[in-house]
Amino acid sequence: MAQHRLGIIMNGVTGRMGTNQHLVRSILAIRDQGGVELANGDRVMPDPILLGRNARKLEALARAHGVERFSTDLDAALANKDDTVFFDAASTGLRPALVHKAIDAGKHVYMEKPVATTAADALEMYRHAREKGIRHGVVQDKLWLPGLVKLQMLIDSGFFGRMLSVRGEFGYWVFEGDWQPAQRPSWNYRKDDDGGIIVDMLCHWRYVIDNLFGNVQSVSCLGATHIPKRWDENGKPYDATADDAAYTTFQLENGVIAQFNMSWSTRVRRDDLLTLHVDGTHGSAVAGLTDVMTQHRVNTPKPVWNPDVPQSIDFYDTWQKLPANREYDNAFKVEWELFIRHVAEDTPFRWNLLEGAKGVQLAELGLQSWHERRWVDVPALAV
Repeated sequence: MAQHRLGIIMNGVTGRMGTNQHLVRSILAIRDQGGVELANGDRVMPDPILLGRNARKLEALARAHGVERFSTDLDAALANKDDTVFFDAASTGLRPALVHKAIDAGKHVYMEKPVATTAADALEMYRHAREKGIRHGVVQDKLWLPGLVKLQMLIDSGFFGRMLSVRGEFGYWVFEGDWQPAQRPSWNYRKDDDGGIIVDMLCHWRYVIDNLFGNVQSVSCLGATHIPKRWDENGKPYDATADDAAYTTFQLENGVIAQFNMSWSTRVRRDDLLTLHVDGTHGSAVAGLTDVMTQHRVNTPKPVWNPDVPQSIDFYDTWQKLPANREYDNAFKVEWELFIRHVAEDTPFRWNLLEGAKGVQLAELGLQSWHERRWVDVPALAV
């Protein structure tokens, strides 16, 4: 069987997420396994070129991981017809201009989210890509986390009966940066740098909710900046102008109610950094990033409210862990492989720029709901 080279321009991968998830655990892992196998048995071997503004960082990253090519020249990279895919994991605010330029150069495009700072810009990218006939995709990695894959299996099996509600809890304590270094970059907490947990996380919750539980119909969102002062990477104090927590409720078209609390100023006492508690008439489940706990209606305990007597039921002990009956690969890598197959043999790939625009739209409406202190409907995007 033949092996085909796929040149990938990887922009902005010197950051933590770009390096770890996209370069090392996805593209280089695919390279190490011998490429991506196609339906006819051929294999596609990714050949990345690292692109960015800091030549020193690019060279160090390339040498550390055995990547032969790197460049600070965007125009030259886009002019190389042997590289047919453009990937962007750099700043959200710069992404639309870069992606439009890549589309005009005839490149297929794949990018991190949020894909833009406004739904209008995101839709314009989708329309441009559709007009040029290129293939496009957006990272929606959480759909391939082991916990969510198991949760999808429960949904498909009818385990829940009629689904009633979803409660999502996400977050952890991000240190302020004074007495302990912060574990997230400082731009996350500056509104002028496109920071904020609503902009960051509602893009994720849109595709998680739409794909697993039902289409979002309306949203009520309350944001907060709980920690107003933080210290940056150089130890200098700055004003945190973006929201570091948000409390949201979604009404879905099928009648399911979803509530998502998210915070970078909370201390974790739950099974994982993200948990999804799903209740249905026949059973309930709590999914983390990896594991899922279930409780069927025949195993549901029967508590009685009596605050005068110590609780006799160990509620944690009444749940059963769902077995892992298969191996689960890195979630980012799984979607990269699907996108590479989409480029190479036009297999279906629904996680495209339109889906990315839906995430940006929900973030915009969440901010609108917060500022206007009301429920906001989520209309279909006009494409």
